[in-house]
Amino acid sequence: MKAYEEGKAQFIMVARKTSRLVEKLQTADWKRSPKTDADEQCEFWYQPEGWGKAYRFIALRYKKKEKTAEEREQYQLFDSPEYIYRVFVTNMSRAIDLLVWFYNQRAEAENLIKEANNDAGLAAHPSGRWAPNCVHFQLVMLAYNLNCWLMLFQREAGEKVEDMKHTTLATARLRFLFLAAKFWKHNGQVGISYSDHYAEKGLFQRLMERLRSIAADSATFLPVFTTPLQC
Repeated sequence: MKAYEEGKAQFIMVARKTSRLVEKLQTADWKRSPKTDADEQCEFWYQPEGWGKAYRFIALRYKKKEKTAEEREQYQLFDSPEYIYRVFVTNMSRAIDLLVWFYNQRAEAENLIKEANNDAGLAAHPSGRWAPNCVHFQLVMLAYNLNCWLMLFQREAGEKVEDMKHTTLATARLRFLFLAAKFWKHNGQVGISYSDHYAEKGLFQRLMERLRSIAADSATFLPVFTTPLQC
């Protein structure tokens, strides 16, 4: 906290569960939270032990009888017999729902960074020099974005952005790249046969047909889908 203050940085972070903080939550002034996924919200000023001053704490709580921990996004959660809590400490003055939204974006970004590190090899710096590592970074990001582009090509024609779920790089590889198949040559023709146990055979065939149908039209490309992706 001292480093943030010295750097004049704004922050929002998950608060650590302590007995004093739990007591503060139980006596807080809770109100309905119509702009978040929680049942109620509150805010208060609180100075944890060892901190130089009090900070703004914001909290959301969910009734256990209506929602379970498995249905909540997996952050650090406070648990009590009746409620599940999400608690943050911040020095920003925005509304509670906007701050929670801001934090959620950060959490989603961390998942993408983790995926790039573990599945795309972003963390495997190949060199002790800066320039080659920059090239490696750009190639990894290109490969990652090409995978996202590939997933867009296998979507249903009328699907909307808000209905689409993120497909990880590891899952995409298992579905469309690491396939059990056999190349064959007969009467001057070369082909490939897939395993009878390949569950995605029809989806993969549709994906390949869409990729083959890509055609250039002057400076642009002709549409592959009859309906564009709707936001």
